[in-house]
Amino acid sequence: MKTFVKNDNDFICINCGKHVKSLGYTSRDHCPYCLYSIHIDVTPGDRKNDCLGLLIPCGIEKYKDTYKILYKCSKCGSNIKNIIAKDDDMNEIIKISNINNL
Repeated sequence: MKTFVKNDNDFICINCGKHVKSLGYTSRDHCPYCLYSIHIDVTPGDRKNDCLGLLIPCGIEKYKDTYKILYKCSKCGSNIKNIIAKDDDMNEIIKISNINNL
């Protein structure tokens, strides 16, 4: 069972360069503007992964009463899933959800 570690900090997105503020209610794990992330966690929020590859958003899947962003790591090839955040850019979510339908 994965153990969640709350780790909610501001950061600069390495993909789009925008300043990303903490969420305040859970760990911030991706950029709300471009939806990219970094392969930084072994278990959610622990920041213990040495890979540090860019996680490229490549799809969306339904998860309980919300959705998860599907990622592919550009460095190690791992597939990762992160729950969408309340401030994610809905236009970007729609764009990547359409990738699954092409």
